Amino acid sequence: MTTHTEEAGLPADTAGAGDGDPVRTNRSERLSALAQQHGALVTLVIAMTVASLSFDTFLTGDNLENMALSSAFLAVVALGMTFVIVTGGIDLSVGSLFALGGVLAAWGSRYGTAVALLLPLAVCGLIGLVNGLLIARVRLAPFIVTLAAMLGARGILLAVTDEGSTTYLVDKDSFFAALGQGSLLGVGVPVWITVALFVLGAVVLRRTRFGQYVYAVGGNEDAGALMGAPVARTKISVYTLSGLCAGLAGALNAAWLVSGVTILGNGMELEAISAVVIGGTLLSGGFGFISGSLVGVLLLKVIQNVINQIGSLDSAYQQVVSGAFLAVVVVAQTWLGRRRRVL
Repeated sequence: MTTHTEEAGLPADTAGAGDGDPVRTNRSERLSALAQQHGALVTLVIAMTVASLSFDTFLTGDNLENMALSSAFLAVVALGMTFVIVTGGIDLSVGSLFALGGVLAAWGSRYGTAVALLLPLAVCGLIGLVNGLLIARVRLAPFIVTLAAMLGARGILLAVTDEGSTTYLVDKDSFFAALGQGSLLGVGVPVWITVALFVLGAVVLRRTRFGQYVYAVGGNEDAGALMGAPVARTKISVYTLSGLCAGLAGALNAAWLVSGVTILGNGMELEAISAVVIGGTLLSGGFGFISGSLVGVLLLKVIQNVINQIGSLDSAYQQVVSGAFLAVVVVAQTWLGRRRRVL
């Protein structure tokens, strides 16, 4: 089972690795691990520094607040996606679940805040549970299962909204709307909720037995099973968690927009995967960080904001830049991983 030292990218015993100087080998391996873990954070700091020097409006309160709010919803989705990818899986249904959660929350808001929150959590969590059961018990490929769930969730969304012709509104004076539009100490409530969820997620992944099981399943499923990790139950749990996070993000977004917008969520699954991978989590599983996923989300939003600040570039360039950046990150991760194995 993966230890806390290993999950941070620092093997427990590196003193005797390699054929050369053990001290130099140990130092090189640690530097590679640190680059893999904190490379996105360094890039984020550099990007924000360059942007602040290039654009006077970048570090203004309004711009930072808008970036924080727009990042919050994607970050919640990326949080659940992190657990899935660390196990070596993938979840393509989160974009549709995000949109479905928003519509269900807006529809349920007429019956109170509890219904507005619990309904999307129940439905999206149930879909995530079904994904997990099919993947863990029936042993179907995560790509196929979650792709089917993506289409199914979008179908439910269209059925609830009469083929998208009905938009459910949220009462602006309700407590549910305050969850999306309210602020605390000058910071939006969704941002505080996101921060709290990430702190909780980091504790669960790094400090609990369940987190150890997640790493074990992603690192080597057969070895994890031999060491007592409940492989099937862990997979079911992470896909259920991913569905819950997507549904909650959709509900918070509906509270922010005071409506259930049916066209949202297209491509969000790819954004969430990109943010998680950019943050240092390996697509092959067994290695990843909750904090890294948050940094990945922020980095994507900074890149998008810079493109918007330029003004002369079409919004399509956001996708081009994000895709190119993701490709560079994956290549860097692969190189660092091979370098660590060689060392």
